[in-house]
Amino acid sequence: MSAPAVCLTVAPNGARRGKADHAAIPLAPVEIAAEALLCARQGASILHLHVRDGDGAHSLDAGRYREAIAAVRELSDIVVQPTTERVGRFAPADMMAVQRALTPEMITFNLNELLDPDDEAQTGAVRDFLAETAAAGTVPQYIIYSLDQLRLLVRWWEAGWLPQAEPWVLIVLGRYSGTTSRPTDILAYLPHVPERWRWGVCAFGAPELACVTQAALAGGHCRVGFENNMTAADGRPLRDNADQVTRLAEVLGALGIGLMSAAEVRTHFGLKAVA
Repeated sequence: MSAPAVCLTVAPNGARRGKADHAAIPLAPVEIAAEALLCARQGASILHLHVRDGDGAHSLDAGRYREAIAAVRELSDIVVQPTTERVGRFAPADMMAVQRALTPEMITFNLNELLDPDDEAQTGAVRDFLAETAAAGTVPQYIIYSLDQLRLLVRWWEAGWLPQAEPWVLIVLGRYSGTTSRPTDILAYLPHVPERWRWGVCAFGAPELACVTQAALAGGHCRVGFENNMTAADGRPLRDNADQVTRLAEVLGALGIGLMSAAEVRTHFGLKAVA
C-alpha cells in the first residue's frame, strides 16, 4: 500500500536573493510564470509567491502581486500562495492589506509578525483579521521559525482564536546563515503539532532534499525552491527550481509517495474556486 500523497510547494525566489546569486532566480512576472509552469509539470502544486519592486527589493504591493498572478494563471493552474513576509520593511497593516486586496486561495502569515506590538489591542485586531481571512475563503499557512512560535500558535488555536479547525503550518528549518538544516530537527517539532493539523517543512541549505524527504516520510508536506536553497547535497549548483522539484519527485516516487495535483490540493484544503 502506497503512502498518502503530499503537496509539493515551490518557493522560486524569496525576498532577498537576486540574479547575482543565481541567474535562474525568477523575478519578473513573466519569469515567475514560466518557472511555475516548469515546476508544475514536474509535480509542484503550490507556488509560494514573492514579488519585487522596481529596484528589485521585496514588495507587498497588491498591483505587483496581481500582475504576477495573472501571468501565472495564463500558463498554469498551480495554486498561488502570496507571502506577507515583512523582511524588516513592512508593518502588520501591510500584511493585512495584501490579504484584503487579493483575497487569494492561499496566503502565508507569521503570527509573531502580525502581533507587533504584542498587546491587547493588537491581539484583538489580529483575531478579527484572521476571522476576516477565513470568511473570505482564503486558507492561510502559518509560518513557524521556532518551537516558541509553534507553541504560541497552538495556544491561540486552543483558545479558539484561530478560525481553522485544522490549521496549515510550515516549519522552517535553518536560516540564510548561521544555522544548518538537519532532517532530525523535525523530530523536535512533531510532538508539539496537534494531531489534526496539516504541516509541512522547508529547509535552508544543501540538506534541503533530505529534510523535506524526512517530512514526507513523517506524514508532512514539502516545500523546496531557490528561496531557501540553490545547491545539491554535494554543493553542486542546481540548474533551476524545476531541478529541485524533479529531484524531490523522483525520491518520493521511489519511496512510494505520490504528489497531489493542484486540483487535489484544492479539494484537500477546501480552497475556493479560482476567479
